[in-house]
Amino acid sequence: MQVDFYHLTTTPLDRALPQIADKVLSSGARLLIVAESAGQRQALDRLLWSYAPESFMPHGLAGAGNDAGQPILLSDAPDPVNGARHIALVDGVWREAALGFERAFHFFDSERIIEARAAWKALAERDGVERRYWKQNDNGRWEKAA
Repeated sequence: MQVDFYHLTTTPLDRALPQIADKVLSSGARLLIVAESAGQRQALDRLLWSYAPESFMPHGLAGAGNDAGQPILLSDAPDPVNGARHIALVDGVWREAALGFERAFHFFDSERIIEARAAWKALAERDGVERRYWKQNDNGRWEKAA
């Protein structure tokens, strides 16, 4: 399983997440987006409707109906009721349940750097886990740093 750590320094989550979600959907996979805050989930719901004029990402909020049919499901829990094999942890909090997916995207900013480093170190000792650390260069492009 692969865990991608995304350190948000230049590009905010509302620009980085749709790019990742679009790539996941384009590959034919499903995505579970996890955030504890209902306010953050609602903001992401609005974002996925309108982040780019030419795009719409089919998605839903967990508990709003047809959870199993949603290509992208926004939830407060890492429970893939939509059949997702990819998970995006967008509130900066690492969850061990993410290891049950094929791929995890862990987004964090400078406020959560200490927790992200602890998760990075803990995952180094886990068999079958491939870690990647992505940071942004001065132009805002993602570069694999580790």
